[in-house]
Amino acid sequence: MENKSPNQLKKILGVSFGIAILIGGTIGVGILRTPGTIAGMLNNYWLIITCWLLGGIYVLIGAGTYAELATMLPKAGGSYNYVKRAFGNYAGFVTGWFDYISNAIAPAFFCIVISEYLVILFPELENKTTVIAIAFLIGFTLLHASGIKSGSIVQQVSSIIKVILFVILIIACFSYTGIKIEPIKKTTGLIEVSVIISFFKSLQLVLGTYDGWNAACFFAEEDENPGKNIPKSLYLGALLVIAIYVIINMAFLYVLPVSSIANSPLAASDVAKAVFGEKGSMVVTVIAVFSIISILNAYMMMPSRILYGMSRDGFFIQKGTLINNGGTPIVALLVSSLIAFCLICIGTFEILFSLSTFMAIIVWGLTYVSLIKLRFSEPNLDRPYKSWGYPYTSILMILFSIALFTGFAYSDSKSFLIIGAITLLSYPIFLALKLKSNKE
Repeated sequence: MENKSPNQLKKILGVSFGIAILIGGTIGVGILRTPGTIAGMLNNYWLIITCWLLGGIYVLIGAGTYAELATMLPKAGGSYNYVKRAFGNYAGFVTGWFDYISNAIAPAFFCIVISEYLVILFPELENKTTVIAIAFLIGFTLLHASGIKSGSIVQQVSSIIKVILFVILIIACFSYTGIKIEPIKKTTGLIEVSVIISFFKSLQLVLGTYDGWNAACFFAEEDENPGKNIPKSLYLGALLVIAIYVIINMAFLYVLPVSSIANSPLAASDVAKAVFGEKGSMVVTVIAVFSIISILNAYMMMPSRILYGMSRDGFFIQKGTLINNGGTPIVALLVSSLIAFCLICIGTFEILFSLSTFMAIIVWGLTYVSLIKLRFSEPNLDRPYKSWGYPYTSILMILFSIALFTGFAYSDSKSFLIIGAITLLSYPIFLALKLKSNKE
């Protein structure tokens, strides 16, 4: 079903962009919003930190898998290419659309959330959140329509500033001595079923916050030297993100006890009020706005690369392969922006975030299985980088993904049913596309 296209992406990206897109595509609204929800569900310091560490370990091991696959098959679209190569067209089609939907959802909820934060700064805009969200979507669509170079520069600059802002916040928290911290309570006895369920729900939020850690792989085809740059980008970026996430949670819980943060919709704002006074919430809001701009920029680029790769193989309209003079898959970008526009009008942060994470877990799991399959079926493929700890790490990640999927299906039945419906619809659509491709 592969269709040759004269439209080629520009190979102009390097390690700095790879790290920037990982940081920019990961650190954002999640780390500012989710700590309160997680504290409410777990209500235990050690469980909270363990949850963030476990999510980080998952990402770090996964980076090895993606580094091998992305350097072996340096094509636009990420996971779609690996699953398709390992298990055939239909498996690739389902994976590609799951990955695309997951990433296409992202710009919508980031636009929604940035509008919510702007209302905090400017209360008079309270009834115009949807208009603000749409305005940001249009603005970034125009930015990326101008070319990959513009998007790359914005990503690198915004990611650097974002890291600096988070480091400043962490230092401020650990420098705070204004209140007496409650001693960390130790729990005893058997772990209750409700705690296990809460842990899985929390882990779903944590992994949703980590989502974007494999961002560099979507741009492998545009990297000047993917064999060397992709592994460096994945590992360096992942380590930096993990460190920031774990330390900032420790910093929040240093300033306020778990009970004070629990169920807060804006935990970072509560912490900042304690540290900086009444103006603290404004400090966090400014950080949030800037962080979301950076992550929005990243997610405006990723879906179009997936759709471009699928279009090239006949899984979307042929015009999806069209590249403009700036190196942007322009039709794929416009289609993705239209989807985000529709979601902004009908969606909410929580529903979109949960569904996106659920789909991401499925895609990641299939990718880990693909690595093992390709090691057996195509042992002679050129592999500039090999996943460390193979096959043990791959088996561990597959088992972990199955456990996460099972836990998410139990704790989030609504998203599970939606994904089931999408899967059922996928096969007739695939057959129709295959029939159309054969006629052509």
